Amino acid sequence: MAYVTVSDEQPIVRLQQVTKVIGRRTIIDGLTLDIPPAEVLGFLGPNGSGKTTTIRMMVGLMRMTKGDVLIGGHSVRDEYEKAIRHVGAIVENPEMYKYMTGFQNLLHFSRMVPGITTQRIDEVVQLVGLKERIHDKVKTYSLGMRQRLGVAQAIMHKPSLLILDEPTNGLDPAGIRELRDYLRKLAKEEGIAVFVSSHLLSEMELMCDRVAIIQAGKLIDVRIIQSAAQLADTTGSVLFEVDRPDDAVALLAKHEAARMDEGALVRADRETVARINAELVGAGIQVYGIRVLNKSLEDQFLEMTGGSPLV
Repeated sequence: MAYVTVSDEQPIVRLQQVTKVIGRRTIIDGLTLDIPPAEVLGFLGPNGSGKTTTIRMMVGLMRMTKGDVLIGGHSVRDEYEKAIRHVGAIVENPEMYKYMTGFQNLLHFSRMVPGITTQRIDEVVQLVGLKERIHDKVKTYSLGMRQRLGVAQAIMHKPSLLILDEPTNGLDPAGIRELRDYLRKLAKEEGIAVFVSSHLLSEMELMCDRVAIIQAGKLIDVRIIQSAAQLADTTGSVLFEVDRPDDAVALLAKHEAARMDEGALVRADRETVARINAELVGAGIQVYGIRVLNKSLEDQFLEMTGGSPLV
């Protein structure tokens, strides 16, 4: 298996009308989705929505009933060996030989893939932050360190796509943050497309560039995760906390202000917020605070899925 380079101008992955039927039940229903290079895409869905089934079909562990998955331009159905060359994956927990050191594990797995040098092993060890512990036995590693070693193993052959199924399971908050930072670093520095499923919505919001949401096997939405800087330039709900809410609402009638316990709520962009603040101060109304009220990913998810819980 040689190193493979995929053009940045094309999506790394294309799910095309992927369908899975078991008996009379449709588990995955016409799932279509593109994943470009250097992006972290979160895969979210309620319990039983089909996340793991989708991942299993993407890596060839389960046969598709209809549709296809193209990875690096190659069909998982018809050109499995060529397609899977582009993939690094951890489905469930990474399996390691605990009596061996981290380096010995990576060296062992590297022998299965022609072209991986010790220099490349050193590169991935540095990338996942295990340089100081790589020569310790895996049985002494924390769960977070084992997850990072698993990521190192998955990216040794320079895949274009990294697939992780619930990678934060069992990690403490520090371990989750470390893994999140490493995945974003991988996407940025190695140009890898990262496809990650998780039930931790707050982590998805911090980790991902986009999230794809499925329910009952159907893709119901794909959303961009906006940064604080991006949100500052868009129109949103803004709460002005003031000492005289009624007077503030009357003054801001042209902005269709709504009365709140803390003050006046308006929809405004960044420049309008500055003008409104000046109007309030000019009218002698004290402004104690200005808050942008944006729905969290969790709020949006619950709205779209009717409050269905995650796995």
